[in-house]
Amino acid sequence: MQDLIERAQMLAEALPYIRRFRGNTFVIKYGGHAMLDPQLRESFAQDVVLLDAVGIKPVVVHGGGPQINQLIDKLGLKSRFVRGMRVTDEATMEAVEMVLQKLNKEITAMISRQGGRAVGISGKDGDFLVAHKLLIKDGSGKSPPVDIGLVGEVAEVNPAVLTTLQDAGFIPVIAPVGHGRDGQTYNINADVAAGEIASAINAAKLILLTDVEGVKDKDGSLISLLEATPAKKMIASGSISEGMIPKVECCIEALAAGVGAAHVIDGRVRHALLLEIFTDAGVGTEVVNRAARAPRSRKNRKSDSRALVR
Repeated sequence: MQDLIERAQMLAEALPYIRRFRGNTFVIKYGGHAMLDPQLRESFAQDVVLLDAVGIKPVVVHGGGPQINQLIDKLGLKSRFVRGMRVTDEATMEAVEMVLQKLNKEITAMISRQGGRAVGISGKDGDFLVAHKLLIKDGSGKSPPVDIGLVGEVAEVNPAVLTTLQDAGFIPVIAPVGHGRDGQTYNINADVAAGEIASAINAAKLILLTDVEGVKDKDGSLISLLEATPAKKMIASGSISEGMIPKVECCIEALAAGVGAAHVIDGRVRHALLLEIFTDAGVGTEVVNRAARAPRSRKNRKSDSRALVR
C-alpha cells in the first residue's frame, strides 16, 4: 500500500508541471549509453510518448557517438576530438552519415512501438539545417582557429519542417547532419544541433542526455543549478572540459536566445526525462541565466544554496 501511495504522490507532484508546459515544445538530445542499453532505450521511448500524450511536444535530436566509434574502428580509421568535437575527414563523414541514418530509423521505430507517431529526418531534409564549416577556437583568442574537417556550424534552421510535422501530430526525430549552400555535407555535434533547433523554435526546454550525472564542480560534486556567467568561467579554467564543453556552451547560447530552461541529465537513469521534468528536485543540472534564477517550482533546488553556483 505504501508503494502505491508514493506512486500516487509522484503523479500529484507532476500535475503542476503538466499544466505549466502543456502545448510547449521540448527539444531533447538523445545519445550516449541510453542508446545502447535495451531497458534505457525502452524507458526513453516511453518518456517521449508520455510527454506527447500529456500535450507536451517533444523533438528528439539524436547522436550516435559510440556506434560511430565502433564503425570507424572496423574501417581502420582513427577517432580524434578537439574540445569535444569529432575531427571529420571524408571517410569519417561517410561513416557518420551511415550510422546516423540507421539509428534514426531505429529510434523512430522504437517510439512508434510505444504508441507514438514518430517521423525520422536528417538536417538535410527540406533544408532544415543549413551549415558551414566550423573552426574551433580555444576560448582565449590567442591561438588561431583549428580546422577539424567536415564539421558544421549551424547557419540556418528552417522551423517550418518541424511545424509541419508537429501540426500533423508527429514526433520529429532528427539526425544531426546538415549541408552547406554549396552542397557539402557536414557532421554537426548533436548537442549543438539540439541547442540551435531549440533556439530557432523558442522551445520551453532544451534537455541534453549524457553519460554522467550532470555538470560537476572541481571536487566532482554534482551542480544542481548553474548560472551562465560562472559556467563560462568554468570552461575557461578547465573545470568543465572535453565533451561537456559543447553541452554547456549550447545551453548558455540557447538561454541567451530565449529558450526557457536548459538541462544536462544522466541518460543512464531510467525515466531520467520524467524525473527531471516532473519532480521538484530534478536529477541533473539546470543551467539558468542570472536574471532568471531558479524557477519557484524547483523548491528543493532553490533551498539548497550549495547547489547553486554563482
